[in-house]
Amino acid sequence: MLLLLLSIIVLHVAVLVLLFVSTIVSEWIVGNGHATDLWQNCSTSSSGSIRHCFSSSTNEWLQSVQATMILSVIFSVMSLFLFFCQLFTLTKGGRFYLTGIFQILAGLCVMSAASIYTVRHSEWHLNSDYSYGFAYILAWVAFPLALLSGVIYVILRKRE
Repeated sequence: MLLLLLSIIVLHVAVLVLLFVSTIVSEWIVGNGHATDLWQNCSTSSSGSIRHCFSSSTNEWLQSVQATMILSVIFSVMSLFLFFCQLFTLTKGGRFYLTGIFQILAGLCVMSAASIYTVRHSEWHLNSDYSYGFAYILAWVAFPLALLSGVIYVILRKRE
């Protein structure tokens, strides 16, 4: 049982790290000396040093992506906190429903954010020689892992 709890906690922390990195790092779209994330656009010189950074567009869709990514991080942190609370207060045989629901909500939020960004980023970047960066890919990797973690929490029963 201890090994199971440890593996669930490791999975949850991995999801949380993926969500933090994908929300913060400036690598959602890269190409031609530019790196773009949810918060700012940066141009880099050939040596790799940053020359110009300016705030991202104020498009409503970009603000919705920012909001849902922040919500996914909040839901995942709350889920981890609730798991530890329920671990010590839940009665024997009880299920971790609340923890699972919050983790599933985190997964749905990151899926919504990445989907909106996928559909709408072409309005923001008219040039076609850009590619998706690693932070964007990490957001998509965090989605199924968060859902898996949430389902495991819902199925999990507290044992003695």
